[in-house]
Amino acid sequence: MPETKLDLTIDAVELTRQVCDVQSVSGNEKALADLIETALRACSHLEVIRDADAIVARTNLGRPTRVLIAGHIDTVPVADNLPTRFVDIEGPNGNEKHLWGRGTVDMKAGVAVQLKLAAELTNPNADITWIFYDHEEVAADLNGLGRISRNRPELLQGDFAVLCEPSSAGIEGGCNGTMRIDVTTHGVKAHSARPWMGKNAIHGVAEVLNRLNAYQTQEIEVEGLVYRESLNAVLIKGGIATNVIPDSATATINFRFAPSRSVAEAEAHLREVFQGFDLVVTDSAGGARPGLDQPAAAAFMAATGLRAKPKYGWTDVARFSELGVPAVNFGPGDPNKAHADDESVPVAQIYECEEALRKWLTA
Repeated sequence: MPETKLDLTIDAVELTRQVCDVQSVSGNEKALADLIETALRACSHLEVIRDADAIVARTNLGRPTRVLIAGHIDTVPVADNLPTRFVDIEGPNGNEKHLWGRGTVDMKAGVAVQLKLAAELTNPNADITWIFYDHEEVAADLNGLGRISRNRPELLQGDFAVLCEPSSAGIEGGCNGTMRIDVTTHGVKAHSARPWMGKNAIHGVAEVLNRLNAYQTQEIEVEGLVYRESLNAVLIKGGIATNVIPDSATATINFRFAPSRSVAEAEAHLREVFQGFDLVVTDSAGGARPGLDQPAAAAFMAATGLRAKPKYGWTDVARFSELGVPAVNFGPGDPNKAHADDESVPVAQIYECEEALRKWLTA
């Protein structure tokens, strides 16, 4: 039965169940957003602001430091994996208790930890802005955090941010940038029985692939973390019929680049690699520096006792970075289980993240 109220005083794992069992596939976040808004408005120490189906709750205690802690409330479509249930899964230390179901990893366990601490921490050592946003799992232009950054950037001002994306309860600093390009080769159409009358554009893609095979990927250190870059063809399309020599073919290539490169620098690099070819950038997003040299970040590292690793994928920490706020990823759940039909989070990791954040914010 759908929840009619979120109880922010209960155990974090049980709260995770409550949050997960409210179905909130992207575009259908309203019911969960309503519950979150109602629960947080009952907390007198929080100022609560709603933007569409995103909820921002913040303390205003006049602390010298403000930290942002964010998580998205939407999920990918349900695959017969709700309601949630507990299961035992064999792990490196024997059977581990997991909470199974859609959203347990990506990323409602992190959201539940946020909610519990938002209600509990009435006198934290820094002012906190808690952000619960919509539309993360769909097109970037719909992303709730991006919408807030455009419409209400003052709500995202702070010294340091934590995005509760699944990281197996480890710290992943910053993130790589990403860029997709289309490299197109051109030819001349002809009947395939008389190929010498034309020029095969698909064959022309061979040189594009040769350059990819010869490309030496780099590992680049940024603020003490080593980011691994990658350059790969992800799609090839061309041809109009099985008896026609094609006059056009396109290879779609994805470049994952270290946060030391800007988007402009990444594009310039790709134009150098594929010099002589028709190249069009179809999508790009800058990376994020980890900012581990910032005092708030240093305090976070000290409180958790963890060492940061680089984030190879792109996450919304980059949106904070664009606003000048260094950020890390930290949340329960194995990111390899995100979106899986058998999505499940180790119960122990929910508690680990809860205690680490509490210690950081109250030490």
